[in-house]
Amino acid sequence: MKYRELGKTGLMVSEIGLGGEWLERHNTEEVKQVIDCCTEAGINILDCWMSEPNVRSNIGAALKGSRDKWIIQGHIGSTWQNGQYVRTRDLEKVDAAFKDLLTRMCTDYIDLGMIHFVDETAEFAKIMEGEFIGYVKGLKEKGTIRHIGMSTHNPDVAKLAALSGVVEMILFSVNPAFDMLPASENIDDYFKDEYEVTADGITPEREELYRICEQQGVGITVMKGYAGGRLFNAETSPFGVALTPVQCLHYALTRPAVASVMVGFDTPAHVDAAVAYETASQEEQDYATVLAHAPRHAYSGQCTYCGHCAPCPSGIDIAMVNKLYDLAQMQDTVPPTVRAHYESLSARGDSCIRCGGCETRCPFGVHVVERMAAAAKLFG
Repeated sequence: MKYRELGKTGLMVSEIGLGGEWLERHNTEEVKQVIDCCTEAGINILDCWMSEPNVRSNIGAALKGSRDKWIIQGHIGSTWQNGQYVRTRDLEKVDAAFKDLLTRMCTDYIDLGMIHFVDETAEFAKIMEGEFIGYVKGLKEKGTIRHIGMSTHNPDVAKLAALSGVVEMILFSVNPAFDMLPASENIDDYFKDEYEVTADGITPEREELYRICEQQGVGITVMKGYAGGRLFNAETSPFGVALTPVQCLHYALTRPAVASVMVGFDTPAHVDAAVAYETASQEEQDYATVLAHAPRHAYSGQCTYCGHCAPCPSGIDIAMVNKLYDLAQMQDTVPPTVRAHYESLSARGDSCIRCGGCETRCPFGVHVVERMAAAAKLFG
């Protein structure tokens, strides 16, 4: 296992990390099997955003006796209310949930205290100017958290966080489907510089974000590296071709400022599939050649979340609604976290007035109006 420094935190984290979300579906012994497999592979960082009590307790039990070997990303603002996950900024509920995390994880500190799930710039401003950031800073002053982080899917919010001087690292969604936009009619031209150090070929907002994070020493840990599994199937991939876990990991780990990819593991076999990256050949890691030969029609009608459909007169973040809709479609039922992300948006699919302006600006011919209606129906 290779290790990278996480920004200026001084923490050395494994390139492959453990995203704990899927552990909610497993019992105590199964969780321990996954975490033991991670330990044996040299994985030393895990993310626990989940507020569900059992999964927190199961992870804590699995870490017993080895807490000092793990770097924990624990989220502040993720709570369990009336039997379900609720994101909140109510400090009484936030404090109770964070103390519950410490108790169930059998620890008196969290390495990376994550301001949980901030996806709109207005909310970022409210958090950074109000009592919430005061609470988080207080935790750091007491040593209850060692560093301040933030989780977001929005590059504009992530950029503000990176420039804030307060947020030390970011948990951000990174994968080819979220990042890329063809630069010309010739798909081969688009990927010709893919292996250069610069972030050429991705959307300008994300290129700028990665550059700022690298310049500011703000490390990135990655979520959604597999796009919820969407990239493993040619039928669901926006490129019309399937990628492997190793190729997805290589994409994320070659972005500037990225230190670790937090992979959701269901079983020890999933751990092995990710850790195979460490011994993979250049040919096995090569995603660019695969995407360069993707069928051109893969982009037609497929949302790549580029944001060129904006602005929306109803204020809908169309790219975000499409992203959450696609992630939800990957599962038999809508995951609670995806639903919560959708419901937190200030304007959703049902806000669409069917003006069609977005469709005239979309480079890929996406039927945006239809997808907004489908999202409204799916999320209810």
